[in-house]
Amino acid sequence: MGKWKSVFKFEDLKLNGDGMIPVVTQDYENQEVLMLAYMNQEAFEKTLETGLMTYWSRSRNELWTKGLTSGHVQYVKELNIDCDNDTILAKVEQIGAACHTGNRTCFYRELAKEEA
Repeated sequence: MGKWKSVFKFEDLKLNGDGMIPVVTQDYENQEVLMLAYMNQEAFEKTLETGLMTYWSRSRNELWTKGLTSGHVQYVKELNIDCDNDTILAKVEQIGAACHTGNRTCFYRELAKEEA
């Protein structure tokens, strides 16, 4: 894992009121949406430095490198920014489950669908 270089500085991104940016995380091979999390500047810089997806845990109020305790790490393959500079799309190699429930993706429950 090498050091990543961002085209944008963190201060170029449009952050929410808490100084964070949402990150949609997707499997780089099959495009499956795995999860949504948030980054602050520290998490962004750590992700670039290590090549491991690192987020800010809003519930624990601490830096969170995905998989350090579970072994279900996310290796960065590509980071993209949307047209408004307010959401990151992270394409990753997911090892194991992305969801804390043990499911591969956090989006495993159906909410609504069109009736036939």
